[in-house]
Parts: sequence; structure tokens; C-alpha cells
Amino acid sequence: MLERWTRAVLRRRALVLVCWAVVASAGGIAAARLPALLSTSFTVPGSDSARANRLLAAGFGERPEGTFVVVFEAPHRSARLRATLERRLAEAARVVPTGRARELRSGSGVLYGEIATSLDLATAKSYTNKLRRTLAAQGTPRAWLTGQPAIQHDVDPVLREDLRRAEVVAVPIALLILAAVLGLSLAVLVPLVFAACTITGTLALVWLVAQWSSVTTYVPALVELIGLGLAIDYSLLVVHRFREEQANDGSKEEAVVRTMTSAGRAIVVSGAAVAIGLALLLFVPVPLIRSMGMGGFLVPVVSVVAVLTLQPVLLSLLAGRGGARTGDLEGSWWRRVAGSVLRRPWLWLVSGTSALLVLAAPSFALELTPGSFSSLPRGPEAMEGFARLTDAVGGGAVTPTQIVVDTGTAGGARSAATRGAVGRLSDLLFHDPEVYVVASGRRPPYVDGSRRRARVIVIARHEYGTPEVRALVERIRRQYVPSARFPPGVVVASGGAPPQGVDFVDHAYGALPWVVLGVLLVTYLVLLRSFRSVVLPLEAVALNLLTVGAVSGLLVVVFQWGAGRAIGLPRTDEVEAWVPIFLFATLFGLSMDYEVFLVSRMREAWDAGLDNPHAVVYGIARSGRVVTAAAAIMVVAFAGFVSGRIAGLQQLGFGLAAGVLIDATVVRMLVLPSLMAVVGSRNWWLPMRLARLARVEHSATRR
Repeated sequence: MLERWTRAVLRRRALVLVCWAVVASAGGIAAARLPALLSTSFTVPGSDSARANRLLAAGFGERPEGTFVVVFEAPHRSARLRATLERRLAEAARVVPTGRARELRSGSGVLYGEIATSLDLATAKSYTNKLRRTLAAQGTPRAWLTGQPAIQHDVDPVLREDLRRAEVVAVPIALLILAAVLGLSLAVLVPLVFAACTITGTLALVWLVAQWSSVTTYVPALVELIGLGLAIDYSLLVVHRFREEQANDGSKEEAVVRTMTSAGRAIVVSGAAVAIGLALLLFVPVPLIRSMGMGGFLVPVVSVVAVLTLQPVLLSLLAGRGGARTGDLEGSWWRRVAGSVLRRPWLWLVSGTSALLVLAAPSFALELTPGSFSSLPRGPEAMEGFARLTDAVGGGAVTPTQIVVDTGTAGGARSAATRGAVGRLSDLLFHDPEVYVVASGRRPPYVDGSRRRARVIVIARHEYGTPEVRALVERIRRQYVPSARFPPGVVVASGGAPPQGVDFVDHAYGALPWVVLGVLLVTYLVLLRSFRSVVLPLEAVALNLLTVGAVSGLLVVVFQWGAGRAIGLPRTDEVEAWVPIFLFATLFGLSMDYEVFLVSRMREAWDAGLDNPHAVVYGIARSGRVVTAAAAIMVVAFAGFVSGRIAGLQQLGFGLAAGVLIDATVVRMLVLPSLMAVVGSRNWWLPMRLARLARVEHSATRR
């Protein structure tokens, strides 16, 4: 089938090139317009915090994520100054649709107030500059605009700048690696052109998705750097195999066809494995993780489409003769490595597995956080305002918890029973050591216009993602609200960033076991059909779990225990909760890349009549060099995240780079061949009945 498809593509070279030129152009335009549609929201549909946020929107016309905070410098406070600043705050609120100024509060050397809106985060952040111009035009004292929309607005350019800097480093290094593998020829351009087309094509699809669904700000960075590494890897492996095929037979078109029916097939399987791992994130009931899974899923899908269409055309036009080293494998370095491993398989298997288990051991100390503002760079104005307010009041001033009481009937919030319960709740909160401010009352903004709903605003001493605040949210839900004894039928929900963060972690990790099970099962089935073996997919799944475990342990050592400070990485008490989930899905898929590339060559040798040891050596000797080069490019691409200034992306980048490095060296070149040597010919076992069920060709087991 691939043979007929490739011949058809080659007959329509011009049409394929025109289509991809259109895709690349559309992707470039979409990429420029995409940032305005993005926002990093931790909303969790169906959770208690989502219920509270709906009640706030329905009764008070507010969304916590759309609320700005204005911090005024006020070293000497007076009634006159307060009145002046209240007018400034009210005037600024009028420039934002649905904006309403809240009362000023005081802190050490500052006065601060909120501009509440009913806007979602992506829309609210677009008014940041307009608000700042209005505040600046009003004169002294100085005002800092912060809050979730302003922080999101100011972090977006940091992300883009970090991404550009990472690409400036990654692309030249990738070019050098390609030149080392392919030689100085036009063939070096094939992976770069391929990567540019797949990245822009994926960004065009992300733009379409962002028109009707929430997409996190991190997605373009994930698409560009993961796309760069994955696309270059795929194209490099195809070009290398094409050079090998062309050296055996000088006909360029026939070499392209043979390449696509061998390496092309392996890449389709590999891309399917990567896509499956990331696609299962779409079933996690958290929009942020879903959007990241969507972005990650689209990268291999577009890459596979490009492999099947654009890649054969580029090979026929640019990948000329020469450059592939296909000579005597007996003297190759990779053959010697494989031979050394197979001579002492138990030694390498035990030592390699033990090393991975030692690296994985610290993962039991992994601590998770939904995120924090304090981990963001300090340069932007919104972060400067956040720092001033944190010093003056506490980290919880920007993200208070809002406890919403819905009586279900107009005027119900004025009943004695409801007022008494709100009073008891406020008193319990007032005596909590983590609470800095408790605000409630019988009039707006604490009671809505219909008097059906009431709310209590709680400002904590620490920031929303800290263990102290998460524990406070648990006390509110499990102790204080039940102890307040609200009347039957009254709904009490806690919203705002702190409860939202708790719900984010609970719902994401509540779904994780099913995601893990799904990834393992579907990956096994895909590899069973590809490898035509029952045993090899089991080995692949086990080795991938070892890789993921080792990376989780390294995250603890490098970030939580501070070992990363030696290489300029910050110490963090916790790892951002979305990182391990995305790491698992991505690494599990990417690890399959090298498994598929190596085992496919081994399978070819086995089918050609070689015994198990010689098939293993053949596969490593043929693929070791190009797999190492592909992994090096992937590591360089992921290292771009590490060099940035966003803590979550630093953790993700380090985990991905470490995972690919461990997998392509220790796992695939040492543990995998030693395991296959120990298992022997049973590696290739496939019962006849299962072969018929899976509709794959059965091959007899040999010694």
C-alpha cells in the first residue's frame, strides 16, 4: 500500500509542493494571530470551584480570572488620599467592559483595590495596556496593575522571547548534527524544510481549535520545540535510509519507494505511538491538560501526514547521492558496542536496570503544586506589582478565595438562618492562622442584587499554590462550611484561584490511572501489530516505564532538592502538577520512536534469516548512529525550555531532554539489547491464532 501511495505522490510532485506552501503560509499567519486567543486557565468543569465561579458570574457579574488588581504607592495614608485613589480606581474601571471598582484596602506602604469584570481571562488580558495608560495619565502616586489578566498579558512576551532564543540555539546545532550525519549537501535542507512545514501546519490547526476552545499559552512553545525535534528526527531517519537504499541501487525514484515502504512505515508506527500517548490526555477532565494534549497530539499527526506526502517529494528533489556510510559494518563502533553488550547480557541488563531504578527512587518524594505566580520572572510590571503587594499584605491578596452562598430564592440571603451561618463561617475563618483578611457583609458587593446569594472573601497569607493555602481550602470545605450549619437546601461553594488549584490537582490525578492504563494498552496493541511479536511490545512498555520513572526521580533531585542550581536551574519546593502528566504521555510516545527504529531493523534481519543475536547486532549497527543523532537533536530542542524563565516549562524541558537522553543511550543501546539477548528467540514469538486475529503475517520462531 505504501508503495502505491508513494508512486502516486511522486507523480504529483508539483501539487504536493503547492499544497504544503499554502499550509506553511496559512500557518505563519495563524501563528502571528494565535497569542491573542490563548490563556492559562486552571478551570475544572464540574468541580466545586467551577460551581462557585458560575454563581459569581450569575449573581455578581464577576469572574475571578478576569479581575485586575491596582496597587497604589501610599507611604503616608490619609482620608483625602484614599478618596483620590478611589476616584482613580473607579475611572480606570470604566475603560474595561463590565468593570467595577471594589473598595480600597490598605497594606504596608500601599493601598490596593480590585477591578472586577465578567470577562474571561483571554479577553480581560487584552485590556491591560489600556488600563495602564489610563492609570498613568492620572498622575501620582504611582500605580502598578497586576492580577491574573495583567500577569498573563505580561508573561506572554516572555514566553515568545524565550522560544525565539531557544530556536536561535537549537536550529544551528541541529544543522551541525545533520551535516555530520548526512554530509555537506542539499540533503541537509530536507529535515529543516520538513520541520518548518509541519510546525506551521500544526500551528494553523491550533489556531482553528482556539476559535472555539480554551488553549493554554504554553501550546505554541510545545508545538514549535517538540515539532522541531520530532520533524527533524523523522526526516533525518528517512533521508539516512534513502541514502542507504540509493547506494544499493542508483535509481532515485525506486530508492524513494523502498525507503518509504521500510523507514516510512516505521515512522508511521512511531508517529501513531506518540499521537496515541498524547491523544489520551484529551480524556483528562481538565481543559489546560486537554489543550496541551491537543497541541502535542497534532504535532505527530501532521508530521506523519508530511512524511507520507512532502517527504517523498523532498527526497526526489533534494536528497542526492552520497553521504551515507553503508560500508563494512564489522568494524563499526556501534557493532562493537552491540557485540560487547551481547557477550555479557546479564551484566548490562542488571547494571542498567539498577541504575534506572536508583534514579527513579526519589520520585516517591515528588510534591505537586497547581502553580504559582512567584515562580514567574520578576521583570514585568504585573510581577513588580505582585511583589509589592506580597511584601505589603501577603501572597494571597491577588488571588483570594471566594465562598459563595446560594439560597435558591430571592431575598434568601437576608434570612436570619443564612446570616447566622455566614457569621459563624466568618468567625471560624477569622481565627484560622493562615487567613489574613475575611470580608463579608449584608450589602453589595457581599450580597447580590436579588439578595439570593451572599459571599465571603478570604485573603490568605500565602500564595494560592502553596501547601498552606491548599490546606486552608481543605479546612474550608471539610470543616468550616459544615460547622457553620447552613440551612438545608443552601448551596455553598468555594471558588477563586486557591480552590481552583486544589480541584485542578485532584481531577487531573484522579484521571491519571485511566490515562496510564490506556496508554499502556493501546501502545502495546500498536507495537504488537508492528513488531509481529507478543514479547517485544511487553519489553518496550516495561523499558518506557523505567525511563519515565527515572525522569520523575530526576525532577525531584534537580528541582525539589536543589541539585539543578549547579547548572542555573531554580530550586522549587514542588513540581507543577501538569508537568508529570504531560511528561508521561510525551516520553512514552517519544521513547517508542527509538524502539520502533531499532526493532524494525532487527525485524528485517530476523525475517531475512539471521538468528536473534545477529539480528540485534545488525539493528544497532544500522540504526545506532542515526538514532543517536536524532536523539541529540531532540535533546537540543527540549533544552530550549530549560533555558527559559518559566518554571513549569523549565521542569518540562529538563524532563523531556533527560528522558530522551536516557532512553536513547542507556535504555535502547544497553538495556534493550541485553534484554533481547537474555530472552533470545522468544522475542519474536507470536501465536498463530493471535496473528490471524491481529491480521499480521506470522513467522516461525527460530533459535
